[in-house]
Amino acid sequence: QVQLVESGGGLAQAGESLRLSCASSESIFTFNAMAWYRQAPGRQRELVASINNGGYTHYVDSVEGRFTISRDGAKNTVDLQMNSLEVEDTAIYYCVAHSRMSDYWGQGTQVTVSS
Repeated sequence: QVQLVESGGGLAQAGESLRLSCASSESIFTFNAMAWYRQAPGRQRELVASINNGGYTHYVDSVEGRFTISRDGAKNTVDLQMNSLEVEDTAIYYCVAHSRMSDYWGQGTQVTVSS
């Protein structure tokens, strides 16, 4: 069973930075892509950023230029560097591993940004 464990969430003020990390129990190259999703209260879950095996990255428009997704194959981790945080970034952030047969989700980590 694949396990994904997120860390690094917490409280921040607008304009500050946080770094989320996701540790996978299996090689991240086992999956087609790794991604970060988020869900804010009363809103639909949305894809924030993804990185595929080829290293191609994708970001939702609202975080483009502020967030950076990266990976470390030796450590089997995928990080999300979040700069210039905005109140609207407040949400639970989930690490997701996409494979051809299934998707695997972490338990989520709360990010709260205050003004």
